[in-house]
Amino acid sequence: MFALTNVMRDYPWGSSTAIAELLGAQPSGGPEAELWMGAHPDSPSIASTPDGPVSLDQLISEHPLSTLGEEVHAAFGAKLPFLVKLLAANQALSLQVHPTLERASERFADEEAAGVPRDAAHRNYKDENHKPEMILALTPFEALCGFRPCAEAAELFRAVGAAIASTGAEVPELLGQVEMTLNSRMAEPMVVRKAFEMLIGGGPATTELVGLAAAALSASSGELSASLLTVVELAKQYPGDSGVLVSLLLNRVSLEPGEAIYLPAGNIHAYLSGLGLEVMASSDNVLRGGLTGKHVDVPELLETVDFAPSAVPVVPTRVTDLGQKVWEPPFAEFALQRVEISSDSEPVPLVQNGPMIVLAVSGSVLLDSPRGDMVLSRGGSVFVPAAENPVMVHPVVNRSEDSSAPDPAPAVVFAITVAA
Repeated sequence: MFALTNVMRDYPWGSSTAIAELLGAQPSGGPEAELWMGAHPDSPSIASTPDGPVSLDQLISEHPLSTLGEEVHAAFGAKLPFLVKLLAANQALSLQVHPTLERASERFADEEAAGVPRDAAHRNYKDENHKPEMILALTPFEALCGFRPCAEAAELFRAVGAAIASTGAEVPELLGQVEMTLNSRMAEPMVVRKAFEMLIGGGPATTELVGLAAAALSASSGELSASLLTVVELAKQYPGDSGVLVSLLLNRVSLEPGEAIYLPAGNIHAYLSGLGLEVMASSDNVLRGGLTGKHVDVPELLETVDFAPSAVPVVPTRVTDLGQKVWEPPFAEFALQRVEISSDSEPVPLVQNGPMIVLAVSGSVLLDSPRGDMVLSRGGSVFVPAAENPVMVHPVVNRSEDSSAPDPAPAVVFAITVAA
């Protein structure tokens, strides 16, 4: 087992306190948006080895079979197939979508052949992998995820029009066009795409409509739905941005701690606020359509989005006979588990398929494998090679001299491994 030192990303949308409070660390004073844990070459974790610190991607490339195991190595090559992030959003992230594996491979090769630097701001594909992902809420978590039914979206745009009209302002033609499109009798994916294209390109008409809609909804005397309130909040964060109105086409999701959703290729989404544990295939391929100051490529986005309305893709929680809580989205690269253990608990094995990353968010545990053991305390993380299996989680008992003192809170760890 190798203790990890991980990279914090300080994107401006990040919370300045949420990750530090979870891990019991001192805040940096700036935004702390994403803590990366994994071997992605852009921000690999650093593994503490007997020979000194080594980046995790280097450790795996030098010892692929012992770190990954034969089956994972055969399926994914000499690289860790998943990436883990603690994500803390203080405001909305970009409206985005991730490509299929085939498209990512093809477009990455195109940009390489064209000589586009991998760190260029306008580059779309940073690697040749897809990026299916899952977000598990650690606090109340708000998001937009996939397209809602056309009838629901049409009703929301009608409500925006009524709010604008109630202020005495003229309802812009663009709003009527979008509503009429959503009420048309074409197949729903075609309807959604047409309405989406009307809005996503931006321009003066969209900017004007965003301003009018936000002002009218803010002045409304009635109680607004979460979707309409989202328009108001997004307009404050990204004035005039076309993503503000696109939000009305999308499912509005509120997750409680312990609830999770998964995001396959083509699912357009935006995280709005909250702290979550995000697990994904090891990729940084993101195509953005709005709610961002970063590069936006609308034509590439349109070729990537799945425009079919769909239900929110919830990941059910499975509890094993041994008490592990397990989340298993329909992706080959990863599965997530949570283990809670008290001072008087029996040891619990971790479900492990090849390599594993373990993160402690409360208390301390002893991780015990046939090749060694390690105490993992709150805020710490560790990479467990495939060769170290099975791993047992033992409680660490720190008895107080005061016999009347209450027992400490249970220790909690999350473990990420390859799907079975």
